[in-house]
Parts: sequence; structure tokens; C-alpha cells
Amino acid sequence: MAAAAAAKAVLLLAALLQMTAVVVRASHVVYPELQSLEAKQVDKKLRTGYHFQPPKHWINGPMYYKGLYHLFYQYNPKGAVWGNIVWAHSVSTDLIDWTALEPGIYPSKTFDVKGCWSGSATVLPSGVPAIMYTGIDPDERQVQNVAYPVNLSDPFLREWVKPDYNPIIFPDSGINASAFRDPTTAWYGPDGHWRLVVGSKVNMKGLAVLYRSRDFKTWVKAHHPLHSAHTGMWECPDFFPVAVAGGRRHHRRGVDTAELHDRAVADEVKYVLKVSLDLTRYEYYTVGRYDHATDRYIPDAAFPDNDYGLRYDYGDFYASKSFYDPAKRRRIVWGWANESDTVPDDRRKGWAGIQAIPRKLWLSPDGKQLVQWPVKELEALRSKHVNVSDKVIKSGDYFKVTGFKSVQSDVDMVFAIKDLSKAEKFEPAWRNDAQALCKRLGSHVKGGVGPFGLWVLASGDLKERTAVFFRVFKAGNASSHVVLMCNDPTKSSYESQAYRPTFAGFVDVDIAKNKKIALRTLIDHSVVESFGARGKTCILTRVYPRKAIGDDAHLFVFNNGESDVKITNLDAWEMRTPKMNAGEQ
Repeated sequence: MAAAAAAKAVLLLAALLQMTAVVVRASHVVYPELQSLEAKQVDKKLRTGYHFQPPKHWINGPMYYKGLYHLFYQYNPKGAVWGNIVWAHSVSTDLIDWTALEPGIYPSKTFDVKGCWSGSATVLPSGVPAIMYTGIDPDERQVQNVAYPVNLSDPFLREWVKPDYNPIIFPDSGINASAFRDPTTAWYGPDGHWRLVVGSKVNMKGLAVLYRSRDFKTWVKAHHPLHSAHTGMWECPDFFPVAVAGGRRHHRRGVDTAELHDRAVADEVKYVLKVSLDLTRYEYYTVGRYDHATDRYIPDAAFPDNDYGLRYDYGDFYASKSFYDPAKRRRIVWGWANESDTVPDDRRKGWAGIQAIPRKLWLSPDGKQLVQWPVKELEALRSKHVNVSDKVIKSGDYFKVTGFKSVQSDVDMVFAIKDLSKAEKFEPAWRNDAQALCKRLGSHVKGGVGPFGLWVLASGDLKERTAVFFRVFKAGNASSHVVLMCNDPTKSSYESQAYRPTFAGFVDVDIAKNKKIALRTLIDHSVVESFGARGKTCILTRVYPRKAIGDDAHLFVFNNGESDVKITNLDAWEMRTPKMNAGEQ
């Protein structure tokens, strides 16, 4: 094929949760006795206002086609627990307002009779979108299938057909048939072959199993995986290019795989491999080089290729997938956040699971990490605005931000630190476990520089509150510092059964340069989504207050460190509720 024949690759997120005896969330377990208990009413007290979710029941993927964003997602139409999974389908023109359509894919053939699980989409050179997905056959094997739109003139892509030649990829004798899922978007190589990756494992080694095809119908397994590491099963792998700083394009622009036929472009990109770890329910990514001739991906030495690797998000964020948005030349990543309350709570609410806010993603100018930021379209929901500027918060003080309703809001602010010399000493052994450090040194533990930050979804008496904060440490020498960012929901609710872990990540920022650090926090009833240092460290937390609800939810700024801090600027907006899946069947 010529250069133009390379595919416009767009990715589809359909978050997969593997049923397993060892779980992190109660919602990951199948509850046969609950599968037919359809919710009659929906409790809206903690329901999110501007995060994507269907009107009711359990959810757990976007693609751009002919002017519309298509989100296919795994959905249980019969209950607020995992099971009865179909690929529900919603469309949007702006990633904010969504209209629900009929399910796109559901079990109907022998090759998916026991389930239609995760997958991805590729737009072929002819303009035809193809969905690759994992089906569960009568023998409980995980097999890879393809589906095509019935009517290409329909921009809504309402109906899909599964060819009878499915499955197109079988687990051979060297593949664990119960751990073989989540095909990626395919990419077209200079040798005229399509390639895609399927997640798998051999014992404790996670695998990105590579397949090749000339016709998108007959696929052959390569002699070696694209990559592997000793981390356990790899779910929802994602493999895509990113622009490097200094090239012909701005590094914040996304890269379409269709452009990579141009050698000059190919030399100005690196590749990202992201995997979701079935054992821990965390994700990590590496950035490196991809050799098209040998079909091998080699991470750069600076990126840990293990459980301690960098993450998109250090909180409740899983089964993420990115896609290239050709309309705005950007790459967008979208992750899934499960509930962390109990199954009875989910049944009572009548719903479970949300999507995180879609985020633009790019490689930092220094090439050391990926950076994420909420898509620009989200700002259209901003309404009533308040501002706080040049306000000093002394050691042990806090104050309430008034004049707006914070339960559904967007808060963007910058802190300035008065005295970095008060920072506590950082122990090198802490480097590999930010979460344990945050748990040990929570927002209630007085420090030198910090903790300082926000109490969100807080009751007036502060007995319920979720802390989002920074703490600064002194590293090996006086001019070097380590910045820790935490989301601490341990006091978020009177509900004792809710899962309330602290989440944390280190922030790669030279705090001594100007003694300032930025924090943006999206607050939406039962989710707190925070972006530190303009998107260098991101943390999403699910919380379930009983008192801090609606008008009784408040926002405070606090400082529990010895050094004073100043809010150089704080902008906060109430957020309108967008159109969210009206008309769903």
C-alpha cells in the first residue's frame, strides 16, 4: 500500500474486568443472584454530574468517525454489578454532551456466546471502521473477533455485523486461553502488514503478544512478543506514538499512526506501551523505541519496566485506552473508575462505575514522562465563578472558599511556598512507595513544608472531608527537593464499609526554581480528580460522603506545615450538568 493507505488508527476503550478469586474491589466479582435484579429507582445524591455514565446499572471506549465521537463501553443492562456484559454505545460532538444509542455489540454467535469483552477499533484505508474484540466461546476460551458496520452511510454506526469467519485469532498451544484478551488498535507497517497486540501472560510474565496480517482477516502470531515483563497478566494494552520536543510538529500534538510512513515523522516520535496489571489493578507505562524491522519495542532506560513504573493516574483509574482525535490533532486518554463502596450500596444506588474526564496526553518536553490535562471542551461547562488571590495561609490555618457550590465544580489554583528550608528530610527508601508514605504522613500529620492543599466534599464541621495536598521534602542536598502529592479519603465518609485507600504519586518539578506549584481539582459528587503541576501527576479518588452532599458540601484550603504558604491565585467554577445519555434503552 502507498503512504495514504496506512490506517487512520483510532482506539476504542471498552474496559475489561477479569473475574478472579482475588479482587481489589467488590464490584469485580460476579454475583449470579443479582444479575436479574434490575434497578427500579436511581439514587442521585452521589451520582456524578459531568462525568460520563449511563442512567443506571453497571458500566465499566472512544472513537472518532465522520464528525462524531463514539463511546462503546461495557455495560450491564440488568443490574449494578458485573455481568450480562454488552457493548453499549453513545455518541457526542464534543466529548461532553452524550446521546445513547442501542448496544453496538452483544453476545450472539458461538465465538462470543459467553461474553463480548474489551477491544479496540481501527479505521481502514477504505474508511471502514473495524472493531476487534475479545469473545468468550462455549469452552470459555478467550478468542479475538472482528465486527464491521452494517451501514457506512450512517454516521451513528448503529448496527454492526460479525462475519462468520470469526474468530480471527485463536489461542494456540503456547497461549493461556483464559488469559488472552483486549486486542489493540492495529497499525500498518512499511512491509505491507497490519499488526496488533493482545494482552496475555505466561506464569508471572506479562505479554504483549504480536500478530500480523496482510488482509485484516488472516492473522499470524509473531515468533516473539512485542514486549514482556515479570508483572503478571497484562490487560488492556495500549501502544501508540508520541511526538518528541524539537521536531517539526509541536510536542503537544498527537501523532496518527497513518503519518508514520513518512520517515522524517517516524524519526521524530517515540512510542508508549501502557498495560493494566490484573494482579494489582494499577497501570503503568514506559516510553521507548519501536523497531519496525524487528517488531520489538525497547523502553528507554529511564522508565522502570515493572510495578514501580510511571502511571497515567495514581488513583482509582484502570483499563484506560487512548485514541487519536484527527479533528483536533491530539491524543486523548480515557480511563475507567470503579465504585469503591459495597455491592449492597451499588444495588441501592442503582448504578456503578464512571469514566474519568477525557484527557489530552502528550510527552513532556524533557521526554521524562507523559503529561495529561482535561480536554478543553470541559471548560464550556463552567458557570458561576469565584476568585481568591494573594491570600497567605499560616501554619495550622484553613479557610472556607465561599460564594459558589463546590459539590460539582472545577478548582484551579497555584500555591507559593514561603520557606523551603523547613522541608523534612526525605529517606531514599520511600521512593518506591508514594502511597505508603502518604498513608503514613497523611494530611493530619504536621510537617515542615506541607501538607497543604484542599479539603473537598467537606461537611461544615469537617467531620467528613477528602484531602488533596502536597508535601515537600528535602533530598540529598539543600537545593534538591522531592514533592509528594496525595489524595486522602480516609475521613471522606461516615460509611465504614467503603474502600478508602490513600493514593499518592511523586511530582517531577523543581520546586526550588520559583517555589510555586499548581493544582487543578475536578469535584463531582462522588469523584475527585486532581492534576498536580499542570498534569504531571494525576490522582482520581472515589468517595461517598453521607453528610457533605449537595449544598452541604464545602471547599476549604488548609496548611498543616510549619512554613506559610500563599494562594497566588485560585479560580473556582460551578460546573453545569451536560446532556448525559438521554434516551438510553
